[in-house]
Amino acid sequence: MPRKVTLFTGQWADLPFETMCEKAKQFGYDGIELACWGNPNHFDVGKALSEDGYCAGRWEILEKHGLTAYAISNHLVGQAVCDNIDERHKGILSEEIYGDGEAEGVRQRAAQEMVATAQACRKFIDARPGGEEFPAVVNGFTGSSIWHAAYSFPPVDQAYLQKGFDEFATRWTPILDEFEKVNVNFGLEVHPTEIAFDIATAERAVEAVKGHQRFGFNYDPSHLEYQGVDYVKFLYTFKDLIYHVHMKDAWSDSGDGTVGVFGGHTEFGDKRRFWDFRSLGHGHVDFERIIVALNDIKYSGPLSVEWEDSRMHREHGAKEACAFVREVDFPSSDIAFDAQFDQ
Repeated sequence: MPRKVTLFTGQWADLPFETMCEKAKQFGYDGIELACWGNPNHFDVGKALSEDGYCAGRWEILEKHGLTAYAISNHLVGQAVCDNIDERHKGILSEEIYGDGEAEGVRQRAAQEMVATAQACRKFIDARPGGEEFPAVVNGFTGSSIWHAAYSFPPVDQAYLQKGFDEFATRWTPILDEFEKVNVNFGLEVHPTEIAFDIATAERAVEAVKGHQRFGFNYDPSHLEYQGVDYVKFLYTFKDLIYHVHMKDAWSDSGDGTVGVFGGHTEFGDKRRFWDFRSLGHGHVDFERIIVALNDIKYSGPLSVEWEDSRMHREHGAKEACAFVREVDFPSSDIAFDAQFDQ
């Protein structure tokens, strides 16, 4: 049967949780992917662990609106685990985690929060009425101490880069071990500024954590398309490590020649940009090829719309995107199409 279609609430964090649920249902979604941020947070890790009934209360609101959930996401905190911390992180982290801004303290507190996120995810999934329907997943970022060296000047040798992957393994393996204890997967959204931003670096990240069974990917083709990375090949390369899927579109080679692939320090929506995110079906990502690949690798989890488009009203876009995903998704076959020819 077709996969469930969910809406990631990260770009809707200005709305109260119940309002978000009301809108998601109106747009036609089966469920939502809960962001661990907002005002108040759509999923509050601390409250999930400390307040009796919090997780059950989230489910009560979801069920009231005929919705389900399969994943929570804590991208903002995960970013700080491996990053070279600076004043920008104050804008994405809570006061408790950012603290005085001393870099190592921020990284340590972020790591502790990611462990807590796994524990909260398990508690949330365990509170699901009717039991677990899909493996528990926390999606997020890892950060990277070597992203600034993506363009190799001053000259960068492999030993320098390996230190970055080794640091990633040192910081994230203990976190992943805690994910293992509570039977939760971590899905890295492969993305510029992360330890893995294409196929080659994703392979290297998997190797760095020695193929840790809790480390996999939240697949998002939009971040691969504008880099020129084969986003369908990514699915086949990591067929056993696709823990969750984001449906998000992008276009590239669409500017006026002023700005290149590095973005030119311009804002999203600037018409000069070489690439930008677009609402589903309005960019260059070939989603039919993606669905074929997802069927081939036997992915049966949700298709979660991460809606981003500076040129379109988000409510129009979210509703249209839901319909687009339902149209493009199709179930795989369990028979050979020509089996009836056999005598």
